[in-house]
Amino acid sequence: MIQSARPDPRPETDPVPGDRPALAAWHAGWAVAAALLALGGRWIGGVDGPVFYGVLAMIVPGLTGLGLLRRDSAGDRMMLLAVWGLAAVLSAALSGGLTGPLTGFVFLPLAAGIALGGTRPVQAGALAVALAAFAGFLSVGFGLQGPPLPALAAISAVLTAGAAALAVRLSWRQRETRLESAEVETARVETLLAAQPALMLILEPSGRVVAAYGAPPVYLPVDPLFESGLVAAVHAPDRPRLLGAMERAMGGQDGMVVFAPRLALDRRAQMLVRRMDDPAGPRLVAQVFDATAQYARELGLEIARNEAEAREAGKTRFLANMSHELRTPLNAVLGFSDIMRQRIFGPLPDRYGEYAANIHEAGGHLLDLINDLLDVAKIEAERYTLTLERFDAREIVSAAMALVRVNADDKGVHLSSVLPGDPVEVSADKRALKQLTLNLLSNAVKFTPAGGTITVTVEAIGPYLEVVVADTGIGIAPEDVRRLGRPFEQAGEIEQRRQGTGLGLSLVRAFAELHGGRMSIDSTLGEGTAVTVRLPVALLARAPAPEGGAEIIPMPMKNGG
Repeated sequence: MIQSARPDPRPETDPVPGDRPALAAWHAGWAVAAALLALGGRWIGGVDGPVFYGVLAMIVPGLTGLGLLRRDSAGDRMMLLAVWGLAAVLSAALSGGLTGPLTGFVFLPLAAGIALGGTRPVQAGALAVALAAFAGFLSVGFGLQGPPLPALAAISAVLTAGAAALAVRLSWRQRETRLESAEVETARVETLLAAQPALMLILEPSGRVVAAYGAPPVYLPVDPLFESGLVAAVHAPDRPRLLGAMERAMGGQDGMVVFAPRLALDRRAQMLVRRMDDPAGPRLVAQVFDATAQYARELGLEIARNEAEAREAGKTRFLANMSHELRTPLNAVLGFSDIMRQRIFGPLPDRYGEYAANIHEAGGHLLDLINDLLDVAKIEAERYTLTLERFDAREIVSAAMALVRVNADDKGVHLSSVLPGDPVEVSADKRALKQLTLNLLSNAVKFTPAGGTITVTVEAIGPYLEVVVADTGIGIAPEDVRRLGRPFEQAGEIEQRRQGTGLGLSLVRAFAELHGGRMSIDSTLGEGTAVTVRLPVALLARAPAPEGGAEIIPMPMKNGG
């Protein structure tokens, strides 16, 4: 561990813990000495009148100083020093100041300032001495000077000198106590820094290490850092990022960087660095942690993510290829079964005709499923390309309704539409729009009981085409609404889930998002469901140009609804 600069000692204006008894004893001793001087001078004779009261005035600050035993602060000491100044001014005014018998008492505020410790008390005491001397000068001018008492003047001078000597001794002890406290505090801070589990570095902006504390990682020894600097200990490709973090820290921001040590490239260290303003100039404080385990975990997660993406891509490609392979023979099955069902080459027994119809129906269902799987695979593989055309959206929605109307009539479900009277011009993928409308209608017919109604609404709202399919079916539970729209997710009971694969709504959502739109579901269990698809594909008509006619302006596609 290398020590940094020692912290500043305790400010001189703060009281030093433990010196209050000595200060109180100094004040008490002065109060006793001043009282003995007053009483002795009065008893022996010669000390009476204003001089006597001048001596008594100097007893007051000594007694006031005993209050330090109960309360002590920088403010309290300055108030006590003010009492010393007032007492000295009063004593000088009553005795003649520097030319009177109490000439030594004029300097007592300075001695008190020294005893109380600190620069400010000494300065305040010197100011009080000047005021006391001026008060004595005025008293001489007004004829208030006391009788010449050489013995009393000598005694006051001796008492003042003794008080000043003791004050200097107290001040020296206070300074020693401050230094000892600073050393103890420094040792405590250094002990705390040395006990931390990470390495803390004090750096110059150039990267030179000034001090180091704590436990360094085994692959980052401290001694070479002092010799060559931190930058030299970092693997060369990581140095620009290290310097960038230090530069950000010098700019007032927190910097963080992960680097490989030059002597252990299989390890990783993480460093947090920030600016520290120092009297010697701006510096950096950095903490270095061992990040090898974290790096290994992140690397493992990255590898696992890449493997998962590769597996997912492979699955999607396999699904797309298999869908193509299945659809080719299935088209043949549908074609031959349709020929048999229509009895084009002659009559068939009724049972065989029924079998052919079942084969054709099952094949059609399987073909729809394969087409859905193929679309999902293309979308997940990001290989589905929209073919944008300009057309009337009402025609596509009407065509989708025609395909499901027979099933709706057979089930006893009333199917209706709310379409604008004017064309709804859009620029979109015609097949995708028809497929998402057909999927919504098929779901509505599937989950609406006999006697229910299904309403399809088409509307152009500004640049948006809005298609709403609302039914009075069984509805969807709130916890299921959040799941729907993802591939193979279904809602409802087991019997209801057997009626589909969970691909219909996922394709609706995918087609809507490919157009930059969105799908939303509003449903109440037992009352019905309304699915809204909003696409930014509508074309707005501008006022007729001078030549006549209407100009259609395509609106830019953007995400959201």
